[in-house]
Amino acid sequence: MKSPQERSVDPAAVEMLQHAAAQKLPVAWDRFEAMQPQCGFGILGVCCRNCTMGPCRIDPFGQGASEGICGADADIIAARNLVRMIAAGSSAHSDHGRDVTHAVLIASEGGDYGIKDETKLRALAKEWGIAAENKTARQIAHEVANIAQSQFGQQEGELRFVARAPKLTQDRWRKAKVVPRGIDREVVDLLHRTHIGGDNDFRSLIMAGVRTALADGWGGSMIATELSDIIFNSPAWIRARVNLGVIEPKNVNIVVHGHEPVLSDMIVAASHDKELQALARSNGAEGITLSGICCTANEILMRHGIPVAGNFLHQELAIATGAVDAMVVDIQCVMPALGKLAQCFHTKFISTSKKAQFPFAQHIEFDEGNALNIAKQIIRTAIENFPNRDKSRVTVPKITSPLVAGFTAENVFTALGGRYRPSYRPLNDAIITGRLRGVAAVVGCNNPRHQQDQGHLAMTRELLANDVLVATTGCTAIADAKAGLLCPEAAEQYAGEGLKEICRAVGIPPVLHFGACVDISRILVVLSNMVAEGGMGESLADIPAAAAAPEWMSEKAVAIGFYAVASGAYTVLGGPLPVQGAAKLNKFLTQDIAEIFGGKFAFQDDPVKAARLMLDHIDQRREALHLPGPMYQVPYAPRTAEAAVAAAG
Repeated sequence: MKSPQERSVDPAAVEMLQHAAAQKLPVAWDRFEAMQPQCGFGILGVCCRNCTMGPCRIDPFGQGASEGICGADADIIAARNLVRMIAAGSSAHSDHGRDVTHAVLIASEGGDYGIKDETKLRALAKEWGIAAENKTARQIAHEVANIAQSQFGQQEGELRFVARAPKLTQDRWRKAKVVPRGIDREVVDLLHRTHIGGDNDFRSLIMAGVRTALADGWGGSMIATELSDIIFNSPAWIRARVNLGVIEPKNVNIVVHGHEPVLSDMIVAASHDKELQALARSNGAEGITLSGICCTANEILMRHGIPVAGNFLHQELAIATGAVDAMVVDIQCVMPALGKLAQCFHTKFISTSKKAQFPFAQHIEFDEGNALNIAKQIIRTAIENFPNRDKSRVTVPKITSPLVAGFTAENVFTALGGRYRPSYRPLNDAIITGRLRGVAAVVGCNNPRHQQDQGHLAMTRELLANDVLVATTGCTAIADAKAGLLCPEAAEQYAGEGLKEICRAVGIPPVLHFGACVDISRILVVLSNMVAEGGMGESLADIPAAAAAPEWMSEKAVAIGFYAVASGAYTVLGGPLPVQGAAKLNKFLTQDIAEIFGGKFAFQDDPVKAARLMLDHIDQRREALHLPGPMYQVPYAPRTAEAAVAAAG
């Protein structure tokens, strides 16, 4: 078995892993090691269970079966498996958008939710052609929500947010026939194709997968982000703290975990209730501490400055502190192991989503129509559980880090150009002159297959040292925050000279936290705005930019990767998609697809080597735009185009 230090680079996680081992508490890393060796056919993507004639598996070495019982070869089987992952991942993010849309409809009719950002509401109404003059915010919100809701069931035409992409990018999508018509339509169309006797051309399957992924990135995810800003308020720069040390042993501790802000935002509001605070004191606590895990953490961090307890692989470690009175979950990335672990302590494990119930959980179903009362009920349950805590079993690492979060496409615009002359011009000029080499989006999950956070941090530090401004979301953002990379001061330690100058002048960290994983849509808007500003080419594929997910594990990450590639991004995954047993499909995704969209995949486990592939691509984009090399000396010097292509395989 690996040591705690081999499992994670986070000192708080290492301390809790040692504690969990001493207490004989099984965690995800233990289950991962117990699963070895894992199925090689599954890893290569060449096993199929799409009907009961099988399961079938293809021998990737050519010594066994080359076709399934129905005649599907390795490329067909791997493509079907892959696009089913896209369908599931797109469903998860887009259904998040559907729930936020429903909350906006409720807010338009009154109730506990309100319209928190009327400026953004009116801007979106104008974008969608809604006449807003002489209408109240609620009236406008009702029309916006109805249009947003129609995007899910729309059968023909194009999703509205597609128009935000640069024209050349849109033209490429239309030529390839991948412009999404409706969010739900594309998911159903894609799943239908994967049924036995459906689509049996791997290229056709992948193009349908691309269309579904675009329905997520430029549809459901973007709807979730835009409408969340309207009813929960647009994020602003905010300081907070991160890591397990934010759990306060003297307080009632409520940890929210999952992805959708409709519940967590209301729990934040309820936690300020004076009667509940008094109840906490009457039960022996000094107060109420709310913190978050995963993307729910990012949602309430961005808007309220609520501290973050950790990312995906911290969820069990938080319970293992013995100081969590309630772990409150909604949906996505919640391990079913939590309920069994919570039984080892006094912790109440509370599920809330209509779509997700868990073993050993107390289910308190959330209803947007009675949001505040249900949030208060959940907090009251945690408070009344506080006296049951066994103080002798409390172990909370005294480790936290400061961070700055709350970046959006709108406030980056203001940060760069100033309050009175907001503009993307300073960012574009910094890239054009070579002060910044380029920009990169580093996003994604934790995965026990990797040493926790190490891939995120090694890649990000390599990019920063080479004058690349990094945008981040999700679990990567939390990893960076724990390591201190989300503070302006981090530029002095990690950034190259050009990036350091930018950070000093503007007062920003070298890594910008854009929110939850659904908020990658913000980064798409930023890049589109850069193209519109000028000097960066005519499409998203022209920008000196790249994307990566060093520790990805979820089907959502597959959907994100595909809409990034289809939008024109060179996208490096820390571990391959399950296509290694399908030679033609693998070549299509890592080479040929670039001819259609300008973006393609690369697979590289080593995060520093992966970062250098990204730098090579950024330098190629600079060369194509006839831009000079880096203004300052950098550790990884630009390579010739021929050498970069050879290195990328």
